[in-house]
Amino acid sequence: MPHQQLNSALAAALDARGYDALTEVQQAASDPAAAGRDLIVSARTGSGKTVAFGLAMATDLLAEPLPAFVQAPLALVIAPTRELALQVRSELDWLYKEAGARVISCVGGMDPMKERRALQAGAHIVVGTPGRLRDHLERGALDLSSLRVAVLDEADEMLDMGFREELEEILDATPETRRTLLFSATMPRPIVALAKRYTRDAHRIETLGERAGHADIAYQAVTVAPADLEHAVVNVLRFHEAETAILFCATREAVRRLHATLSERGFKAVSLSGEMSQSERNHALQALRDGRARVCVATDVAARGIDLPSVSLVIHVELPRDVEALQHRSGRTGRAGRKGTAVLLVPFRARRKVDALLRQAKIQAEWLQPPSADDIRARDRDRLFAALAVPPEADDDDREFARQLAEALTPEAMALALAQALKTDLPAAEDILPQGERQDGAKPAPREGFEGSRWFRINAGRRHNADPRWLLPVICRYGHLTRGDVGAIRIAANDSYFQVHERSTGTFLEALRRTRQAREEYGIVMEPAPPMDQNAGPRERRPAHGRG
Repeated sequence: MPHQQLNSALAAALDARGYDALTEVQQAASDPAAAGRDLIVSARTGSGKTVAFGLAMATDLLAEPLPAFVQAPLALVIAPTRELALQVRSELDWLYKEAGARVISCVGGMDPMKERRALQAGAHIVVGTPGRLRDHLERGALDLSSLRVAVLDEADEMLDMGFREELEEILDATPETRRTLLFSATMPRPIVALAKRYTRDAHRIETLGERAGHADIAYQAVTVAPADLEHAVVNVLRFHEAETAILFCATREAVRRLHATLSERGFKAVSLSGEMSQSERNHALQALRDGRARVCVATDVAARGIDLPSVSLVIHVELPRDVEALQHRSGRTGRAGRKGTAVLLVPFRARRKVDALLRQAKIQAEWLQPPSADDIRARDRDRLFAALAVPPEADDDDREFARQLAEALTPEAMALALAQALKTDLPAAEDILPQGERQDGAKPAPREGFEGSRWFRINAGRRHNADPRWLLPVICRYGHLTRGDVGAIRIAANDSYFQVHERSTGTFLEALRRTRQAREEYGIVMEPAPPMDQNAGPRERRPAHGRG
């Protein structure tokens, strides 16, 4: 038995579950040095922390055989979301089954009367969300007077979601003699303050060394032109062909828009946002678990607490606001020893911001261009060859049909039919123009017919990898112009300059006054340029390129 140092009932449960060895956090939490002490644990999501605090609770719950019935719970686990709470309950169910513990859940979206009856019937361990637990506490249904241990799972997320008041009310209702086990992937100031108030002489467990929190995640930073953002999403998804991918956006509206775009292009996608009902969330998550969907578009808050072991790709479609958000988002992949990839899509103006964010998080990212259609076709061929190299399991009927095909068709015809059949359900890749170069490789010539035109400035230049081929769609989109309204585009070090035809200048200026979308989304600023020479461009600035 590989778990001889553990309680025999828990050791038997681990053996039955196939646990040959404990993870780092599980080993640390069950170490004799941690027995009986408050714990503050920094452990990455997916590192096996549910079993870790289940083992840590054993010294409080199983020092003597559990009574068959208890009037009030002995252990309480608080989790930020319904999904996570139900997952924790499931884990503790099998871990404590041999010990005879009764585990129940109290979460939002479930029948509160049923939960109150379950509490009255007696439970050794209660797992719940802050809001529902406080509701039961205030109504007198939840008695915490006998509590021996309280666990705060993903405490940083609970504070981010605004549950400080609920947590304090719940913990204040517990005996001062209880143990407190605080698990948090990050340790911002609010968590430190919470730990200081509710723990005593806590034993600190840190399993997130400088690289440990990212060791199973390969980070990629993909530079994109703002107009190519959705195309880049499509191509990154197609290039990786992950079993399950989660795409993060900053707002509900962005989630709706991207989900519609991907569904239209043939991806099996679902969305998660704060406006959805619990039944809609359940349906979306079940579709991901059973394979009916492979892509989830979500906001940060809506994705918190979900556990999908099949996620191998996370795409930050809109950039995370800080290091904590980066880690929480990316932590949806690379879980429990599995490998994962996190891709940040970086608009040209955000390069410095992302560089600083990665340095602060101590993450080494590979900077790349978006995958091209040729890259994706080559990757598809590699995947197809790999799939065909695996010997198939066939019965006599399959072999007979294969023999008939071999007699009726040439090898080339069979291979072609197979390749076409396997590609039928794959969405097409998008064309993304290479940054910094023209398709034909030629230097564009100045355009004629723009006498009397007016020059404007956009705050993107060579330092931002600006290129006329992707600046043009941005100018047209936000300035309500057609391509024929824009003349020469000249790129300098920090800015670029472009001509707007005389007939469209009034429309362009009015559009700039009305819209704030470009500034809000990408930090783009367009404005009238300083006095210009029609042939040479802006005074005292040498143009780098032009557009014909």
